[in-house]
Amino acid sequence: MGCSSCSTGKDGQPRGCKNNGTCGTDGCNKLTVFDWLSNMSLPNGEKPFDCVEVRFKNSRKEFFRNTDNLSLSIGDVVATQAQSGHDVGMVTLVGELVKVQMKRKKVDFKDESLFKVYRKASQSDIDKWQKCRGREEEIKKRAREMAILLNLQMKISDVEFQGDGSKATFYYTAEERVDFRQLIKDMAKAFSIRIEMRQIGYRQEAQRLGGIGSCGRELCCSTWLSDFRSVSTSAARYQQLSLNPQKLAGQCGKLKCCLNYELDTYLEALKDFPSQDTKLYTEKGVAFCQKTDIFKATLWFSYKDDPANWHTLSKEQVQEILAKNKKKEKVASLEEYAADNSVINEKVAFENVVGQDSLTRFDRPKRGRNKRNRNKNRNRNRNRNQKGNQNKSRNSNKKRPAKNA
Repeated sequence: MGCSSCSTGKDGQPRGCKNNGTCGTDGCNKLTVFDWLSNMSLPNGEKPFDCVEVRFKNSRKEFFRNTDNLSLSIGDVVATQAQSGHDVGMVTLVGELVKVQMKRKKVDFKDESLFKVYRKASQSDIDKWQKCRGREEEIKKRAREMAILLNLQMKISDVEFQGDGSKATFYYTAEERVDFRQLIKDMAKAFSIRIEMRQIGYRQEAQRLGGIGSCGRELCCSTWLSDFRSVSTSAARYQQLSLNPQKLAGQCGKLKCCLNYELDTYLEALKDFPSQDTKLYTEKGVAFCQKTDIFKATLWFSYKDDPANWHTLSKEQVQEILAKNKKKEKVASLEEYAADNSVINEKVAFENVVGQDSLTRFDRPKRGRNKRNRNKNRNRNRNRNQKGNQNKSRNSNKKRPAKNA
């Protein structure tokens, strides 16, 4: 994600906002929401909505009530109420759109127990907050070492300090229940702060840490995806993908969320498509389906006795044969239908003349060059042999005695 003012300069810093990815427009932040109501004025007599959305470290967002009617806008750093002390975060959404987000996340905006926004953060609040953020990596490393010494089967993935530095939340993942009471005692003694342990799933861990996916873009879960739907291997089967866990799994170790993106399109195309288990009965024998191409509406069949020889049929032809088989009629052979397909000439929309779009064009052996080198070496050796023979003949002539007159 990136806003229009965050293009990179020569020194690697953002050229426009100079805020290292936390610009005031909230265009390059995690799970950003576009405020499409920002340029619209409220009707007469309507008061602005008194709740705001505040983002803390990574993807953690919470809603707070603006009881003092502070003039807040997106990008303002504010001090908010916490269970004990105060926290510091950045405003990511204001106005009527906050009410829509609260309904979407099932948060009651009429609840009077919502935490409040104290004030806009002062410079001392920001300095203390940045100092605490600077200690997080060191404390996370030491906490991992303590967990290893106690032989705890857990992975501490992230640490988040409260804005006033009085509390730290440790996010961890584990396969089973972990007894970390001794770990909390050791960390509280070593760091002199209050400790809170919070278990998260592997998808939530990838959401918090972020990263680059196999597609080359930032992870969907850390940029815009807010709900994690279950992904099953049937989604890969419907899309005819190879069931290779190394390719289908994301950085969280689970199946990629993007497998669900095009699943509805495939299911819609498969509604009137013959099944993969379809059998065609011909006078030549029974034919089985070997391969299907959903978007080209093409199927490949082979006889039971000759599985290596495939015949290409269209979806309509297969349905026609199935209709005859349903009436207990057998067609002559599949070759008749495959011959009809060979007559149709496909229109080529693009023809690669130069071959520059091939990814494997540099892998081809350069036979012409090797042949030229081989001929050069052969000619060089032949010339060398000829010169050697001439030198031998000259030497033999010099050694031969002169004839008497």
